[in-house]
Amino acid sequence: MEKEDEKKGAGYFFDFSEVWGYYFRKKDPNRKPNLNLRMMHGINKIAIVMFLGALIYMIYLYVFVY
Repeated sequence: MEKEDEKKGAGYFFDFSEVWGYYFRKKDPNRKPNLNLRMMHGINKIAIVMFLGALIYMIYLYVFVY
């Protein structure tokens, strides 16, 4: 219960290790290639990049335009 009550620092919110692991992981040689799974992961990667780009653009507008 104490762990849940701890305050999380800024480093917790800016920890992108899972994102980097998703983009730059090694291929599993034991896994059979599946076209549907590859397409799904490709679309997910595109969606993440577009979301981060839009987020950066919105922050830019908020900081420099308004």
